[in-house]
Amino acid sequence: MPAHIAGILHATPPPVWLPYPEDVNALMPSLWPRSVAKNEAGELTIAGHRVTDLARDYGSPLYVLDAADLRHRAAGFVTSFQQAFAAIGTEAHAYYAAKSFLCTAVAEWVAAEGMGIDTCTLGELMVACQAGVDPQTVGLHGNNKSDEEIAFALDWGIGRIVVDSFDEIPRVAAAARARGVTAPVMLRVTVGVEAHTHDFIATAHEDQKFGLSLHSGDAFEAARRIAAEEHLDFRGLHSHIGSQIFESSGFDIAAARIIELRARILTELGVDLPEVDLGGGFGIRYTSQDTPLPFSEMAERLAAVVASACKATGAQLPVVSFEPGRAICGPAIFTLYTVGSTKVVDTGSGERLYIAVDGGMSDNIRTALYDADYSCTMANRRSESEPAVVRVVGKHCESGDIIVRDEYLPNDVTRGDLIAVPDTGAYCRSLSSNYNHVPRPGVLAVDGEQIGWVIRPETHADILAWDTGFAPAADPSETTSASAPAPTTGADAPCEERRSTTR
Repeated sequence: MPAHIAGILHATPPPVWLPYPEDVNALMPSLWPRSVAKNEAGELTIAGHRVTDLARDYGSPLYVLDAADLRHRAAGFVTSFQQAFAAIGTEAHAYYAAKSFLCTAVAEWVAAEGMGIDTCTLGELMVACQAGVDPQTVGLHGNNKSDEEIAFALDWGIGRIVVDSFDEIPRVAAAARARGVTAPVMLRVTVGVEAHTHDFIATAHEDQKFGLSLHSGDAFEAARRIAAEEHLDFRGLHSHIGSQIFESSGFDIAAARIIELRARILTELGVDLPEVDLGGGFGIRYTSQDTPLPFSEMAERLAAVVASACKATGAQLPVVSFEPGRAICGPAIFTLYTVGSTKVVDTGSGERLYIAVDGGMSDNIRTALYDADYSCTMANRRSESEPAVVRVVGKHCESGDIIVRDEYLPNDVTRGDLIAVPDTGAYCRSLSSNYNHVPRPGVLAVDGEQIGWVIRPETHADILAWDTGFAPAADPSETTSASAPAPTTGADAPCEERRSTTR
C-alpha cells in the first residue's frame, strides 16, 4: 500500500483486560515462581535472595530459575495424571517437552520427578544422554529426522521414535535392520482439530507440516506400512493439537478420533496398539487475562474423554501419555533486566511511557513472533508514584523489539531500575539469538540457599570465536578454523557428566 501519514490510527489504548492497579508495586502470585515475593523496600526476592544482589553479582539481562518450583510443577503433573488415569483403570506417562527449555540440570530434575524426555533433534538427545536420563524414557519427534538422529536414537536405545512421514518408515526400519534391532515407533496423526491458539503453534489442522492426515487416509496407510515392517515395533498413535491451550475441547476431539483409529487398526490390521499419546500444549498464565486449568482438573477431564472414547469403540483402555513443557518450565523462570532509558511518547490518543532495557527480542522473541502478552514489575524498589501505561522494549534495531506490550508501572521508572518479567521459562532461552551480535543471557538457578549457573551467559568473545574471517581451505572437507574446532556429533559423541558451579 502507498505511504501515508501516521498518527492516531497507529496508537493503541491499553487492552480492556488490563486492570488499573490498586497498588502498582504489588505482585500477582499466580504469575511468579512459588518462592518469589517482595520485601518491605519493594525489592523482588526469590527464595529470600534479593534480585538486586543477583543483578550486582551475575549481571543482566538474566534468566532466573526457581529450581524447587520447576521440580514441584513436574511432580504435580505426574501425580495428577497418574491418579486421574488410575481411576479409570489405566496408566498415564509424562514426557517433558525438551523444546520448551532444556539443559542437563533440568533434564535431571524432571527425570527425578518421574518424567521422560521428549526430544526432536540430535542436540536435545545428546543433552538428555549427558544428563544420564534412562533412554527407555526418551522419545524422538521431528518432521525431518536426519540419518544421524535416527542412528543416535537406536544406538542409545530410546523408548520411542515418532514417525512423521511415509519416507521415514523404511528409513527407520533400514537403520534398525542394519543394527539387528527392532525400533519402537509411534505414528503421528494429524487429527484435524483447530486448537484455540496462535496459528504458528496450532499443529493439528490439515494444512501444516506435522504428521499424517486422518481425514485423507494417510494415517491408516502409514499404520499398515509400519505393521508390515519386521524391524519396527508399532507401539501406538500420537497426536499434538497445539500449544498454550486453556480448555479441553480440542483434546476431547483429538482423543476420540485417535481412539477410533486405534480400534480400526486392531480390526483391520490385527495390531493392538498399547499406547496413545495426546501431546502437550497445556497453557499457563502470562497475564491476568489467562485462565489455565489446574493439572488435576485437566487430568480428570482428559481421563473421562479417553474412557468414553474407548467405551464407544469397545476398545481396551491404552496407556496414555502426555508431553507438557511450557506448563513445567514456563512459570519457574523470570527474566531480570536493567533499564537503560525512558521516554514519554504522545500516541495521539494519550501518552505512553516507553522503557528500554538491556535485552529484548534476542532473549524473548515471543512477543514479536506470536503477538504474546507478558506482565512485569519494577524489581529494585517500591515507588509511591502514580501508575502509568508502559511498553517495555529492547535494545535491538527493530520497531517490533517489544517485550511487554502493555502494563502499568510507576511513572518514575528511570535508568538503573530493574524490571522483572515473569513466565519466561518456555521458548525464551530456547528461541534466543545473537541478533545484533548481542550475547544471550545465562540461566541462573536458585535452589534454596544455593545459587549457580545451569547455562552460563555468553560473552562477546564467544560470538567472535566463531567468526573465522575468510580463510579458504586447501581441502574442501576443512570447514572450521583452528581457533574454532568442529563440535563432536553423532552416535560416537560422548555423554559427558554435567559440570556445575554453586555459590
